[in-house]
Amino acid sequence: MQRQGSIGGSAAIRIRVTGGVLLVAHLALVAWLMLRPLDVPWVMPPNLRPLAGIRADLALGWPRAVRPLGEGLALLAPLGVLLPMAHGRLTVSPVASLIRTAAAGALLSLGIALVQTGVPGRVVDVDSLLLNTGGVVLAHLAVVPAARAWLRRRDAREPGAPEPAVSVQEELSQGRTPTIPRVGIAP
Repeated sequence: MQRQGSIGGSAAIRIRVTGGVLLVAHLALVAWLMLRPLDVPWVMPPNLRPLAGIRADLALGWPRAVRPLGEGLALLAPLGVLLPMAHGRLTVSPVASLIRTAAAGALLSLGIALVQTGVPGRVVDVDSLLLNTGGVVLAHLAVVPAARAWLRRRDAREPGAPEPAVSVQEELSQGRTPTIPRVGIAP
C-alpha cells in the first residue's frame, strides 16, 4: 500500500534513488575537496570568531570577496535539494523540511570542520560552517517548494489517480439521509 503523501509508484522510487545516488556522489566530492592534505609552507590560525573571516573578505572589496564567499555558499548547497529529494515526500511541512535540511547541512559542515583538524594544512573556520549552512538554506528555499508544488500539481492531473476519501461528516452535510432497515420481530 502506498504511504499517504508520497510521490506515487515508480516515480517515487526513481526520485528517491536518483536523490540518494546524487547525494552520495556529492558527499564523495566534498570529502575529496575538503579532506585532502594541503602542502603549504605555513598555516593560518583557526578562526573561531563568527563572521570575522567574512568581514575580512568584505574588507578586501566586493570583487575579491565574491570568490571565497561564493565557494563557502556553494560547497554544500546541493544538499538543500538532494536531502529532500532522497526523502521523497510531497506533503511535508515547508518549515519542517527547511529546519531538517538546514540542521543536516550544519551538522555535516561541523563534521567536516572537525575532521579537518587532523588533516595537514587545514584549519577550522567557523565562518565556513555559517556559509555552508547558508548555502544549504538558500538552495532549499530556491528549489524545493517550487518542485514540490509542481510534483503535487502533476500528480493531481494524472488520470487514474485515487480520489480523496470522503469523510462521514462531508457525506452527511450534503443532505444524504441515512436509512434504517426495518427488522421484524423474531419469535
